[in-house]
Amino acid sequence: MRTGAIVAVGDLVWDVLAQPDTILLPGGDTTGRIALAPGGSAANVAAWVARLGAPAAFVGAVGTDAFGDLIVADLAHEGVDAHIIRTPNHDTGVIVVMIDRAGQRSMITNQGADFHLYPEHISVAMLQQAAHVHITAWSLFSDPPRAAALYAAQVAKAAGATVSFDPASYQMIREMGRDTFDAITAQLPIDIMLPNRDEGMILTGERDPLLVVRALRKRFKDAVVVLKLDKDGCLISAPGYEQHHATHEVAVIDATGAGDSFNAGFLTSYLRDGDLAQAAQLANNLGSWVVSHFGARPAVDAQFRQFIGKK
Repeated sequence: MRTGAIVAVGDLVWDVLAQPDTILLPGGDTTGRIALAPGGSAANVAAWVARLGAPAAFVGAVGTDAFGDLIVADLAHEGVDAHIIRTPNHDTGVIVVMIDRAGQRSMITNQGADFHLYPEHISVAMLQQAAHVHITAWSLFSDPPRAAALYAAQVAKAAGATVSFDPASYQMIREMGRDTFDAITAQLPIDIMLPNRDEGMILTGERDPLLVVRALRKRFKDAVVVLKLDKDGCLISAPGYEQHHATHEVAVIDATGAGDSFNAGFLTSYLRDGDLAQAAQLANNLGSWVVSHFGARPAVDAQFRQFIGKK
């Protein structure tokens, strides 16, 4: 791979995680687990890339408020080279994450400072030195920050970097309309596509995972398509390669950020070694580890270190 960082472009926000102990009735009250934790799909990818020992960078925007100070410091603590715009006009973004008893999450996202990233905020020199740029659809659903994300991917690609894309949200794609979403993503020079099952289905109209990846490969002809299948692992389709990779079953505590950690695991391994099977194994292991913990970036433990070969 090219020397340089894996650069994630997009959202750096606070997650407000709420997991009720019982069903919350309309107008009712209950106890539960509530936590405030650093998040944002793009920032999560950058943090996990750094945790895996690869050069990681992030581009995004936060407010000049105290929450912005704290989250920027946290990303630096993760070892990420942060290129962050601080704006006084918008508060640092917040996502409310509602987690059900099965560990599945639903999110409400406010349009904070992370939605106000513009092309002129992004360093061309940094992009030209990048090995890879990762974009999530959270940066495409509205403009801004759409123009900034497209600009980052196009500049980096022109300089020789590769580009990955996570479609991010089947509900947001449905609300935007698939034709509109397709027209926007056609402007992305995608080398690696990382949808989950629901996103793949809405993008292709297919239900069978094999038909989903084949339809996406037909649209993005030279791309590696990695379809995330939760407890069923992942299905990879690439030029000359089509393989399902199973994962091990774990008790699901919280699915928040599992896809982001999967993306980081896959990108870090594949961009380093070019081995799709090895990348799938690391990605599956990391995603499984994250869903068995609370929050998108739980503190690493011995099991995590075992996955990445560190003591």
